[in-house]
Amino acid sequence: MNRIIPLMALAAATICGTGAHADQLDDIIGAGKLRCAVELDFPPNGSRDANNNPIGFDVDYCNDLGKALGVEVEIVDTPENDRIPAVLSGRADVAVAVASDTLERAKTVGFSIPYFVFKTIVLAREESGIKGPDDIKGHPVGGPAGAYETLALAEQVKAANDPNWQLLTFQSQSDTFLALGQKRLDATYTTSTIASAIIESGKYPGLKVVGDAPVDADYCALIVKRQEQGLLNYVNLFLNRQVRSGRYAELYKKWIGDDAGAAPDLTVPGVYR
Repeated sequence: MNRIIPLMALAAATICGTGAHADQLDDIIGAGKLRCAVELDFPPNGSRDANNNPIGFDVDYCNDLGKALGVEVEIVDTPENDRIPAVLSGRADVAVAVASDTLERAKTVGFSIPYFVFKTIVLAREESGIKGPDDIKGHPVGGPAGAYETLALAEQVKAANDPNWQLLTFQSQSDTFLALGQKRLDATYTTSTIASAIIESGKYPGLKVVGDAPVDADYCALIVKRQEQGLLNYVNLFLNRQVRSGRYAELYKKWIGDDAGAAPDLTVPGVYR
């Protein structure tokens, strides 16, 4: 009997110790604040208004997630190549930052189900002589380092095996568009949504869409720490309900516009249901 009591006490202590450990979802609710990493140089998903306030599809999604959790939201302005470090370092709880759900990234962080999908286009300077996607060969091209579109462009440059075809990479989308404006680049691959926003803004005159890039649809997901399964489960259900409630379609219409048509399906036939 004396031997059994210590073992039972040890088991009870172990169970209590395990139960006392809160996961990140509990931490967020307990703190009353959700910190969202958002790219604020990627309109219409993320940008700033005339008063320097964060706005965009992703900002609204962060606010919706915070409302569902019953907590305040803090938007953390996060450049493209800092999205994963922001989550891993704890500077942000979740990244709602148009991150492509690649298998390589999934070795490091946890991805939700898709929340946005992009079509990739070729954006070129009008005076470059580029009339279509095939015309970019031999022209200086580039994009944000590590971006889905830039990686696809880099593969094409490599496959061409042309020593005169130059590919440049930059820290952010803003730096890429600045390079186009400065004539350091003749073309880039980017999303149809951001291209429309950039052209409409008039900030970088002389840019035009010359066609669709030969790139598959880019499915984007929210990022959390890989081990935080409780938070990931909640985020997945949240995204599911955004679609079921019609909120996804509402925000797509608000930020992308009627000209873009209906909000695209976030599923891959035969895969996502």
